[in-house]
Amino acid sequence: MNKGLNKMIRKFSAILFSIFLLLPMSAAAEMEIFKIGYVVVEKVLKEAPQTLASNKKLEKEFKSRTDSLQKKVKAIQKEEKDFNKNSVTMSAAERQKSQKKIQNSKIEIQRIERELREDIDIRRREEIGKLQQQINEAIEEMAKTDKYDLILYQGVAYASKEIDITDKLIKVLGKTK
Repeated sequence: MNKGLNKMIRKFSAILFSIFLLLPMSAAAEMEIFKIGYVVVEKVLKEAPQTLASNKKLEKEFKSRTDSLQKKVKAIQKEEKDFNKNSVTMSAAERQKSQKKIQNSKIEIQRIERELREDIDIRRREEIGKLQQQINEAIEEMAKTDKYDLILYQGVAYASKEIDITDKLIKVLGKTK
């Protein structure tokens, strides 16, 4: 009876051992069923052709206001230089009047510059919003055509290079200009 029990225990142990050996293989086989991709959004926002086009568009849109601001800054700098040069020969009233005019001009320039910066930021956010929409559409298209089950692009602690599809997405975005 001991021999029969030992034989049965050995067979059971061998079966159990085989199951434990095969278990990781079956789990790995199941994991290969899913196709996962990861996109580095910062890289896409930097390298997508739409970003360059958007930057050129914004530059062109705000060029006249930027140029006008630069001219005003140069004019104030010239006024200040002339004031410093001629202030010695000015009367106290003229000097005070010139200083006040320069100070008011500087305040006006700061206001114009702040408004320009705010307008540029608003337009840049609008353009980024459009690009993000295009990115989401391109990701969805890639997922369907390349049969991805999951594509991640934010809130990921780690993603290996094997699942990084950022460059592929940038190429897709290049085709959808």
